[in-house]
Amino acid sequence: MAETAVAPKTGHARVRKSKKMGKGYIPPDPWTVRAALSHGDIFTRLSVVIWGLGNLVRKQFFKGICFLAAEVASIVWIILGAAPALKELPGLGTGKVIKVKDADGFWQTKVPTPSVVILLYGVSSVVLILLIIWFWSVAIRSAYKAQMLAQSEGHAPTFKEDCRDLLSGRAWLTLMTLPTLGIFIFTVLPLVFMISMAFTSYDAEHPSKFDWVGLKNFGTLFSTKGTTVNLPMFMDVLVWTLVWAFFATFLNFFLGMFLAMVIERPTTKLKGFWRGLFSMSIAVPQFVSLLVMNQMLQQDGAINRLLMNWGWISQPLPFFTDVTWARTTVIIINLWVGIPFTIMQITGILENIPAELYEAAKLDGANWWQRFMNVTMPYIIFVLTPYLITTFTGNVNNFNVIYLLSGGAPTPVGASAGKTDLLITWLYKLTVDKNNYNMGAVIGIFTFIVLAVVSLITYRSSGSYKNEEAFR
Repeated sequence: MAETAVAPKTGHARVRKSKKMGKGYIPPDPWTVRAALSHGDIFTRLSVVIWGLGNLVRKQFFKGICFLAAEVASIVWIILGAAPALKELPGLGTGKVIKVKDADGFWQTKVPTPSVVILLYGVSSVVLILLIIWFWSVAIRSAYKAQMLAQSEGHAPTFKEDCRDLLSGRAWLTLMTLPTLGIFIFTVLPLVFMISMAFTSYDAEHPSKFDWVGLKNFGTLFSTKGTTVNLPMFMDVLVWTLVWAFFATFLNFFLGMFLAMVIERPTTKLKGFWRGLFSMSIAVPQFVSLLVMNQMLQQDGAINRLLMNWGWISQPLPFFTDVTWARTTVIIINLWVGIPFTIMQITGILENIPAELYEAAKLDGANWWQRFMNVTMPYIIFVLTPYLITTFTGNVNNFNVIYLLSGGAPTPVGASAGKTDLLITWLYKLTVDKNNYNMGAVIGIFTFIVLAVVSLITYRSSGSYKNEEAFR
């Protein structure tokens, strides 16, 4: 007796008549390379060598031609582009200047390709070859899918049917293709390039020709002998980065929530005025505000001069010359910059909390503090957990506030990192100012690890992840 089943990745019913290969049969693991090689016919198996052959045989001409053209383009690119780049990748170039004679008999100097260019082309070639291998598997699976659908329905889907499926049943695939491609090109590929740079000697002493050094840079980071980068310096910057991110995130959150609740109170007048007042700091470009505050807080800046003229202080306050003062200053200024954003976020949430929750709490005899702790606060935390994680990550990488406001000051003599430098500003100084791209890449790797671990653990432990469909 025939058994009806639905094949994965399609919306059509299939008929599985027997366990043997035949019309209507769908194997237990459809649309995989393994299944194609095990159950595919001669044309499907030949698609391993000639992409799109199985599609062309089953009259999927457009899809078959696309696969075949992709194979030809891949082979040409591998021969002309990838092979030379991969040949140079192990040695990262020779670095030797060569003199050659031109057609007129004059000697011309041939400058070698910089190692960083060779590294970029080599890494890109490796990544693109992996992408070609994936596309090769797509071609095989497509040929096998065409074979199975031709057996079950009498013909493989036409070009119109495929387009209709991509716009309806698999619209998610169509809509996600371009963003995924963008993430791959602008995020994954640069990240792989940066990670590979951490295993080279690319620094100020080797700007053009550098070599692979393995784990030497990681050993330098975890040693106590380095002058530019060492373990005590890294731990000091790492601890301050986490402390900064914690206070910058949660002080902004709680103070912003307090002000938002004060503005939303029924007895508060001129609510629009107060919201507009806090929004003014958002309208002004952040870098302008930070540069102005940097000048005002200098030793001879407006604030110190004003306080001394009033007789409140006898000497300038060490806003950026004392470690404690500098770190406290950047946290406070960040509150002034960040609280308006939090007010706008929480105001929208407060206006959308169901009134029935408060009414039920009042009927149960809950006071204002109990209503806040059991209704308002859980609702805000549930909605804003992803935002808080994003804000924490952004504060770890908050380049603008630190670099434009304090510049990392105060900086000990001979050190590459200041007492208010974050990992991101330290990385910038190592690369742009000191040209130590290898150590900058090592620090970038550890920054990524710290952010990934903290973000994943926090988000997976939150109610927003565990119960996406309901308010806890």
